[in-house]
Amino acid sequence: MGSPAVAASLLAQSQLCFFSSSPGLSSGKQARAFLRSRGASFPFLLSTRRHLRAFSDRSRASPVRCYNAGEESEEKESGSGLDWPVLRRWDVPWQWQTVSLTSLACGVSFVVTGLIETAAISYLGLRLEELSLDEKAEILFLDQGITTAVTLGVLFGITRSFQPLPNDIFRYDLREPFNLQKGWVLWAGVGLVGAIGAIALTGAAMSFSNGEPPQRETDALVRLLPLIGSSSISTACLVGITGVLAPILEETVFRGFFMVSLTKWVPTPIAMLISAAVFAVAHLTPGEFPQLFVLGIALGLSYAQTRNLLTPITIHALWNSGVILLLTFLQLQGYDIKELLQAT
Repeated sequence: MGSPAVAASLLAQSQLCFFSSSPGLSSGKQARAFLRSRGASFPFLLSTRRHLRAFSDRSRASPVRCYNAGEESEEKESGSGLDWPVLRRWDVPWQWQTVSLTSLACGVSFVVTGLIETAAISYLGLRLEELSLDEKAEILFLDQGITTAVTLGVLFGITRSFQPLPNDIFRYDLREPFNLQKGWVLWAGVGLVGAIGAIALTGAAMSFSNGEPPQRETDALVRLLPLIGSSSISTACLVGITGVLAPILEETVFRGFFMVSLTKWVPTPIAMLISAAVFAVAHLTPGEFPQLFVLGIALGLSYAQTRNLLTPITIHALWNSGVILLLTFLQLQGYDIKELLQAT
């Protein structure tokens, strides 16, 4: 209220100050000049007052919203539809020296643990050829458990110096399993179906191009054939190894650390491909490289979508344990598993 009148009064005072500050006018002349200017400018003051009142009415009727450049750019970016989770990079706190050191330490711990276990078995006087299949399965389960604990201990021990870590690094979150964007159960199902289809197509393409099935003499499944279906204890140990311990170890190392670290220097899709290739090579089964590479891509995509390691761990666990359970069922039905593996 009263702001138009105040503005008019200030305008008149400014005119008075102008005349009083003019060096060529005496005090009497200043007064007469001010009265003449006041009379001459009075219609202008009335017009100004009307304009101010109209502006005040319009401003009350339609409030003005102010934007800044940052807010506008954020709104454009969020509304552009290009901010897909699978394309976003992680905020990696460590440098390449930590990546190299940690990768080397994990590999060395894996090898050294195996050597120590072998020496321990010899020291205890155990002869593997004299053990039953159940005892061999139990030793394998213990071996995988120790290897998993030691390797993850090294990994978390080195990266602990960078705490607190961002929320999406080494994240194992059971919440919202069926969320459309980040539900780990939902996207594990999607990833598993996609992986099965892609691996089947890859196998068919390899068979068509080569004309003969690849040799699997060095495949881990071939080495585990005597244990598959031999007893419930052996089956439980194999499922524990391939469906629990191995997925936790491999997904934490290859996806949770290695792939995430690569996104500091390369786009996320490129990091997926590199980590999938390293994942396939690390299995030391050249004949299975294409299928393992495709599986690694599916695992990387699912992890990038949800930012939750439970997603690739679930896919990996279902894949491995599903294979073991299927082979166990076929073994119990009297099929020759080795012949089936060579044929597929």
